[in-house]
Amino acid sequence: MRVGQTSFIVFISKLLGSVLGFLATLTFARILGADVIGYYSIALAVIAWLKLGGDLGVSQAVSKRISEADDPDEYYTAGLITIGAFVVAISLVVLILRDAIDSYIGVHVWHFVIPLAVTGLLITLATSTLNGERKVHISGLLTPVNLTITSITQIALVLAGFKLTGMLFGYLVGEFLIGITAIAIVSSSIRLPEKQHFKRLYDFAKYSWLGSLKLRSFNDIDVLVLGALVSPSLVGVYTVAWSLSKFLTLFGGAVRSAMFPEVSHADASGDSDRIKNLTEDSLSFIGLIAIPGLFGGVILGDRLLRIYGDEFTQGTTVLGILILATLIYSYQQQMLGIIKGIDRPKIAFKINAVFIVLNFTLNVLLVLWIGWVGAALATAVSAFFAAVLAYRALKRLVEFDSPIREPAYQVFAACVMAVVVYAARSTIEASTLPKYNAVLVVVLVGFGATVYFTVLIGVSGQFRDLLSSNAPITLPF
Repeated sequence: MRVGQTSFIVFISKLLGSVLGFLATLTFARILGADVIGYYSIALAVIAWLKLGGDLGVSQAVSKRISEADDPDEYYTAGLITIGAFVVAISLVVLILRDAIDSYIGVHVWHFVIPLAVTGLLITLATSTLNGERKVHISGLLTPVNLTITSITQIALVLAGFKLTGMLFGYLVGEFLIGITAIAIVSSSIRLPEKQHFKRLYDFAKYSWLGSLKLRSFNDIDVLVLGALVSPSLVGVYTVAWSLSKFLTLFGGAVRSAMFPEVSHADASGDSDRIKNLTEDSLSFIGLIAIPGLFGGVILGDRLLRIYGDEFTQGTTVLGILILATLIYSYQQQMLGIIKGIDRPKIAFKINAVFIVLNFTLNVLLVLWIGWVGAALATAVSAFFAAVLAYRALKRLVEFDSPIREPAYQVFAACVMAVVVYAARSTIEASTLPKYNAVLVVVLVGFGATVYFTVLIGVSGQFRDLLSSNAPITLPF
């Protein structure tokens, strides 16, 4: 299967799942308010960091070694044994610190922490194994199915009156079912590994674990800092803004997931031309969705947040900054993914270390200085510096031409879209037409997307070729 087709399958599957996640979050916001969403977000952030401690880069190492096509069964089993040992250690830590965990989150939920951490690690190992087996189109389906099961269960329990408990239990149901399913469809089997298999996993994981820590830092460090310094209500508003901004990273994540095993396989085969082409293509289109999303978020940010409730519109500025941060981060992650794909985890380790230290430091300082908006600024600034470092490192390792034309076309198309959407919004708001906010947002977003892709197809020959080569039907151009 071509990389473009794989990326598209993963993107569409994640998009459908995210739509359901959006509807679930909207339901929670309308029924429960920002406070409960804040508690829920802090709880999931704590669980995510515990899962990180139970992985430490092992799942990424499993994906890398299996993608090299040597002894996949042994590496899979070695990863399973290693993560199993970490699970036992984490469970003991949670039992010992359960009162402190409840005190930090603000509600009594520690009993959900252990099972959610275990099921999360199970999914992480299984999806990494599938990615290593170059079945990204299959592993990509697990996330939307998980979100579907989780969202339906959560909505049913919340409507039944279970509130925060229903949200956490619904999350657990989705994680458990998908974890079992993922393990069942993995092709690798249990086979007794040797010492060398553990050692080779360790050789990669000792550097790649910081990449996972960086991802957690990007996703959760601001929530953890805000959880300690501001009210749960503001954390809830921030989380909703964050979820909207991350929605725009789905395409970039799909490209990254499809590219890593291909780059790794090309590196193991010594195919430098293939690596060069993959690098140029991925960087040309990694911002395909996020770039127009930035323009659209600035123009429609207040109305997007108003869908959740009037109290959420105070996060309009935060939303714009977070969208910019996720756009920069998408490029940074793609470049680091290529660096790790060509087996240079030590370089990625150093860049990730800079990002983590800078992100945490700036979060604390800026939140204390200017309030919760400082968390968004800290994330954006940290992502920018890490992206610069990643670009410089990648240029030293891979001979490729930096793509300028395609991102420029995307910015141009986004500018045209922004002008048209702003004019349409102003016209509608100044008229006597009904102004139902949700309907207006859906119409303007759909209209903006149509304008953007129409302009982009018109100006970019490479984009037309990309669509033609990966579409299941013959396109007119």
